[in-house]
Amino acid sequence: MHKNALFLLLAFVTFPIFAQSVKIPPYLKKGDTIGILATARKVDMAPLDAGIKLMEKWGLHVVIGKTIGLDNDQLAGADWQRATDLQQMMDNPAIKAIWCAKGGYGTVRLIERLDFTNFKKKPKWFIGFSDATVLHSHINNFDIATLHGMVAISVGRATPEAIESFRKALFGEKLSYTLPAHKFNKPGKVTGELVGGNLSVLYSIIGSPSEADPKGKIIFIEDLDEYLYHIDRMMMNLKRNDYFKNVKGIIIGGMTKMRDNDIPWGHDALEIIQDITKEYNIPICFNFPAGHIQDNRALVFGKQVTLDVSATGTIIIFE
Repeated sequence: MHKNALFLLLAFVTFPIFAQSVKIPPYLKKGDTIGILATARKVDMAPLDAGIKLMEKWGLHVVIGKTIGLDNDQLAGADWQRATDLQQMMDNPAIKAIWCAKGGYGTVRLIERLDFTNFKKKPKWFIGFSDATVLHSHINNFDIATLHGMVAISVGRATPEAIESFRKALFGEKLSYTLPAHKFNKPGKVTGELVGGNLSVLYSIIGSPSEADPKGKIIFIEDLDEYLYHIDRMMMNLKRNDYFKNVKGIIIGGMTKMRDNDIPWGHDALEIIQDITKEYNIPICFNFPAGHIQDNRALVFGKQVTLDVSATGTIIIFE
């Protein structure tokens, strides 16, 4: 064997093969176009007015999807209509970001209808939260980053801080957060890829092709309008699937408008989560301002983030 060929062979065997790095879609700039559509619950134009005006104020052009105004019981049109609308925006090179108009339920019904071939070659920002978690997770599995942030109908009631964090994430400016301490926080400092989303959706896609692998990552969870025992059941399910055993850290967002039975469960949502996660020797941040709240701060899923939890508070910095 030629000595150069032998050297190359030894180098290949000796040194580790590094995992593919996550693709960060091009950040937006003035003059770019953002598409607004409904992947789940129906919505008319009027609630989108504040969101459209905000995008135009930032110098962006807005394209309104064909699903806006469609009515199919709870949903914004039939499954094929919502899937077609999303597919066309994914494949349209003029559209640089896709923004969910609303959440609700129904996005999971589209996944099997979508072709991500072009999207993987030329990724663009997918934006939303809650029910959109299934698309975040599915896209993150392609090693493509997504933006977990407010939906278009949320703009009119969002805090200035949430709006500014959304702008920074969308235009690629430095994104970081400093938070007060919480009694359930667990100290530690780690750096890893951020993934996650709505707890109910993460629970529902376990075992499916859309389930993201949390191993070695930092996971974010939030939820809304669940019975407290449902929170316990879903957290126990994630635990038994080794989600928390294998993650580097956990960020707990809003646990909003929780319900209880006539016979109380006896613990609120944060107490349930703290009890189930307390055995893990990893940093855990409670009460991060993201989820079904007015102060819904932006998070970039798929991007490297440093989570630093101490007795004085939490610092989260996106690399």
